[in-house]
Amino acid sequence: MSNTSNFRSAIRQAKTQSIIGPNVIANALPYVGGGLVLTALGTYGGLGIIRTNPGLFFPTFIGALILELILFFVASNVAQKGNNRVALPLLATYSLLTGYTLSGIVFMALSTKGVGIAGIGFAALGCGITFIAARQIGSNLSEEDGIALTKTIGLGVTALIVVIVGQLLFAMFGVYTPTWLEIGISGLGVFLFAGAAVVDFYILPRTYSNEQYLPAALSMYLTYINLFIFILRLLIALNGRD
Repeated sequence: MSNTSNFRSAIRQAKTQSIIGPNVIANALPYVGGGLVLTALGTYGGLGIIRTNPGLFFPTFIGALILELILFFVASNVAQKGNNRVALPLLATYSLLTGYTLSGIVFMALSTKGVGIAGIGFAALGCGITFIAARQIGSNLSEEDGIALTKTIGLGVTALIVVIVGQLLFAMFGVYTPTWLEIGISGLGVFLFAGAAVVDFYILPRTYSNEQYLPAALSMYLTYINLFIFILRLLIALNGRD
């Protein structure tokens, strides 16, 4: 889904413009795929650190997370300006760092009875099936339905972010989310980001020209990474939490 900083702008453009980038998604897909491959490599590296030197993982995780956030805003801004030559290596580095920061939840999934490698494969497959369905639905939405869905998903994701931040703050003080609530939050996240995938196929061709494939790729990449995370969270909550 369009990142939060330009989400409202994207809605306004979609209201007033017809399709301006009919091929932008097709142009973006190779970069989405490349970003996911780099993310997988980053995750593999993070898992190696967890297994061989677990004491080193947490400080490097914090450093990677901070750098990842900085790179997101820098790379997104550069890509929005159409400077693809500069944006591409920044986004590649961002994808690697994202994979490294994902290695914690992937390790948790691998360590959870009933999830394991099969659960990770299921989460990846779920993202793929969502992509196929979202492409069919989102590409054929009417203007009225597309705008309504975009607003609804945007509000839902904003609320979800507030909840996740609240979870993190409570966890810092030793207060953890009970299983039933974690299942509810994770299920909501899966639902919202599946909806966000549909929104992508409606709003991106109305927001970006064919040459603006990198910001479109970043938007789609974020949708599927978050969908993957929430599917894993749901599987872990269903199988492993006390």
